[in-house]
Amino acid sequence: MNMLQIAGIGVVGTLLALQFKSGKAEYGIYTGIAVSLFLLFGMSGRLEVIEEAFDTIGSFVKVDNGYMKAILKMLGVTYVSEFASAICRDAGYQTIASQIEIFAKLTILALSMPVLEALLVTIQGFLG
Repeated sequence: MNMLQIAGIGVVGTLLALQFKSGKAEYGIYTGIAVSLFLLFGMSGRLEVIEEAFDTIGSFVKVDNGYMKAILKMLGVTYVSEFASAICRDAGYQTIASQIEIFAKLTILALSMPVLEALLVTIQGFLG
C-alpha cells in the first residue's frame, strides 16, 4: 500500500468511528481498532524492506547479526507498544497506555544492553 491509500483508509475509518461514537461509543472504539489492525497488517510489508536493508548493511560492514536482530526487535517493540497504547488512550484508559509505554521502554533498554556492552568493550580496546 502507498501512503495515499493508508491516509485515505485512516481518514475514512476515523470519520466512520466518529459517526458511531455519537450513538454507541463502543462501536466507535471497535471501528478504530479494526482500522488500526488493518493498517498494521498493511504496513508489515514495509518491515520486510527494512529487514532486507539491514541484511545488506550487514554484508558491507562486519557487524554481528545478533546486533542487527536486536535493532529490528527494538523497532518492533516500539511499533507494537505505540499501537497498543494509542488504542488504550482512544478507549480512555490512559493509565494502561502509560504502563504499556513504560514496559516497552524497559524492554528496549534490556534489548540494547548487549549492544552497549559490545560498544564499551570496543572503546576499552582502543583505550587500553
